[in-house]
Amino acid sequence: MKKRKMRRGFPVAFLLVGMLFAGTGCQIGNTDIVVSNPLNNRQLFQIGGNACGLKEAKVYLANYQNIYGTAYTIDLWQHDFGDDSLTEYIKSVTLEELTRVYCMDLLAQSQEIALTEEEQAQAQDAAAEYYASLTEAEQIYLGVSEAEIGEFYGHYALARKLYNSLTDGVNEEVSDDEARVMEIMQIYVTDRDKAGEVQSKLANGDDFAAVANNYNELSAIQVTVARDDLPEEVEEIAFQMDDDEISGMIAVENGYYFIKCLNKYNEELTEANKSNIVEKREKEAFDDVYNAFVETLDARLNEEAWAELVPQLDGSVQTDSFFAVFEKYCSEI
Repeated sequence: MKKRKMRRGFPVAFLLVGMLFAGTGCQIGNTDIVVSNPLNNRQLFQIGGNACGLKEAKVYLANYQNIYGTAYTIDLWQHDFGDDSLTEYIKSVTLEELTRVYCMDLLAQSQEIALTEEEQAQAQDAAAEYYASLTEAEQIYLGVSEAEIGEFYGHYALARKLYNSLTDGVNEEVSDDEARVMEIMQIYVTDRDKAGEVQSKLANGDDFAAVANNYNELSAIQVTVARDDLPEEVEEIAFQMDDDEISGMIAVENGYYFIKCLNKYNEELTEANKSNIVEKREKEAFDDVYNAFVETLDARLNEEAWAELVPQLDGSVQTDSFFAVFEKYCSEI
């Protein structure tokens, strides 16, 4: 069976739970999360009877604060954004990820999907390496044992196994035409009179790029496009064009397009786009089952614990390898 590797953090575009915050309430799908404190002070939330502990949340938070907080080799924590937006973003990613994993594990259990002994051993091997990588200060902050790290990896591994099970039957064959990526120059205007001026200049042989510089209302002139990137009326014409061909005026709902085809088939980008199409198919296959299941769940959030859960920014917590170590040992699950 072909194994598809999941990106770190189960990409939001695929598996978004829909954790929405409004005032003091939030939802999973259309199901209200009851914000209250029936949970003990060691638990962050409860979904369908399964509770997520603060230790697991701290591990995710610590790793995300260092993964996302040092994007592009820039330490964003040293930048003054004037508010707590970075902290709130990291917290949001943490809660979304954990609720997603717990929902997926519940779905896996309902479908009698479980880790094999070998897979459990792989998770434990990952836990041994990750725990050994923690400094004394990090161990104190996280308050976890190696066995607990193994449990967290087990949750994550089961979620991956469910995902691969639900998407295993997806057709991975994608034709060149379906995935084709073109390189074009474009002019878009909203005014009919300006569209007429563009049409006249292009008909007279004016340079397309020069006309675009004077008239185009889009943010870019030269772009690469795949199917569904352009309005339907534009795509229908553009994907029939040959290299160096210039279209006439194409009317769309709110304006007018003109297209010049620079390269009707970018082979490298087309091959890359095939993976995007397969991922889209997987998302659709997964969502059909997952979203329906999520709607049946009840959930509770420990608001007090959530408010107190914040990144440790004194420099003592640098760990960022939780997900990378998982991939090292569990990529074939």
